[in-house]
Amino acid sequence: MYLFGASGHCKVIIDIIENENKQKIDAILDDNPKNNTLVNSNVIKPDSVKFKATDSLFIAIGNNYIRKKISQLYKLKSPVLTHPKAIVASSVKIGEGTVIMAGSIINPDVIINKHCIINTGAIVEHDSVLESFVHISPNASIAGNVEIKEGTHVGIGSCVIQGVKIGKWVTIGAGAVITKNIPDYAVVVGNPGRIIKYNKEYE
Repeated sequence: MYLFGASGHCKVIIDIIENENKQKIDAILDDNPKNNTLVNSNVIKPDSVKFKATDSLFIAIGNNYIRKKISQLYKLKSPVLTHPKAIVASSVKIGEGTVIMAGSIINPDVIINKHCIINTGAIVEHDSVLESFVHISPNASIAGNVEIKEGTHVGIGSCVIQGVKIGKWVTIGAGAVITKNIPDYAVVVGNPGRIIKYNKEYE
């Protein structure tokens, strides 16, 4: 098993793997490594590895756009990682490459697609749907029946009321309160949330 991205986020991923007693980490891949090791794992450049079909790769990068680009470059299987102190209902569906961090709560019939991050202490309530490459930051709360499209980043401590639809590649600022639908690419801050600008359109 390989990890991609020798960062602080990767340290959290390593901790989850160790807590879950999963397979050995062969190496951490990074295009511009600052150190040769991270948490006792070797850090190497990606082009130094000849992958086998049986290898797995977990993308340990917080940036949604970069995580998507790397997933398109490497066609390897990617595990779902769940911290043992997370609470995940049995009916939740989770796509490959997604991480569920410590203290988070995922309630019944939630659908979380590929390569998402449900960060420390986040809550995703019943029947919500998260598309791929979404990041729910620490202590953010998503109420029931919310839809969040691809690549959206929900900031630390923010909350989204029930039934809201949030577009793709949206950025929701720290502590924002989302009470109505948000269009694609919007940057939203405040309570109640207001759009202050738009992100560029990712392909």
